[in-house]
Amino acid sequence: MTSATTEGRFNYLAASVASSLYRNGAVLSRRDADGSDAGIEGVVLDEHTMTIRDARPLTGAARRTCEHHGFELVARPLRRADLDFFHHREVAEEYYPDCARLVQETTDAAHVFAFDHNIRSASGKESQRRIEGGQQVQGPAHVVHGDYTLRSAPERLQQLAKPPSGNDTLRALLPPGVSLVDPEVAGPALAGDARFAIINVWRNIAHEPVATHPLALCDGQSVVPEDLVVFEIHYQDRIGENYFAKHGARHAWYTYPGMTRDEALLIKQWDSAGPLAASRGQRADGDDLAAPCTFSFHSAFEDPATAPDAPERWSIEVRCIAVYA
Repeated sequence: MTSATTEGRFNYLAASVASSLYRNGAVLSRRDADGSDAGIEGVVLDEHTMTIRDARPLTGAARRTCEHHGFELVARPLRRADLDFFHHREVAEEYYPDCARLVQETTDAAHVFAFDHNIRSASGKESQRRIEGGQQVQGPAHVVHGDYTLRSAPERLQQLAKPPSGNDTLRALLPPGVSLVDPEVAGPALAGDARFAIINVWRNIAHEPVATHPLALCDGQSVVPEDLVVFEIHYQDRIGENYFAKHGARHAWYTYPGMTRDEALLIKQWDSAGPLAASRGQRADGDDLAAPCTFSFHSAFEDPATAPDAPERWSIEVRCIAVYA
């Protein structure tokens, strides 16, 4: 089956920025006490127009999957249609378990824990709307990135196996001294004896299909180590890392037009069984394309077909960590 295409403009890191798989302090952002953006340093962006393929018509062997490509759309109506996404505790207590179940069902992981979330909207960011009991609404991310790295993915698992502190989302929701992830579950993964992955559950929370700032996903099989630049995130109590991307003509981009509240998009942020993780970032000739990919770069983009009066995008992404047997 053929698939329609469109073109979108993407912000990649400029070629002048040094590639780095590891932390070097050159490209970073700072976060305030509740985890909201508080400035960036060292980021130089170049805009590139890329072809984006509609992934909805792809079926059978052509269908994009979280395991092999880094993203997957599934039909998943909300268990509670009246869920208040702007109430931090309600989302953590009511919606996190649904996201964890979805990831477990899709991946067959032995254990899945939802641990964090963001709500995004351009107008919500502009108006500085705050989630009750949580942080401010963030804007759609118009830069090509992945959420975890060789260093920060296992660091995050290690942190989640300890009682929450600082600006951890669950710090006020877990009993004192209790960790989200049992250290006995995390231990084999941290030692390299078990597989773990970090997967986001992304959902449109508006009542209209997504039209503005749609999300595009890069096939993880089209990414090579030379594309990667560590982007540090300086929180009040720790330093996290993302990967930003250098432009690669080989990057294969996909989107799911008009996503609704009844759909959930899984986006793989890290997989310890992926080639970039298993090889410590060294590219090997003859990589097995049937193997799990390591992660999917993703970004919001401007669709030239978007109507000027299109409804505003409001979305939520819940981060989940999956540990395999």
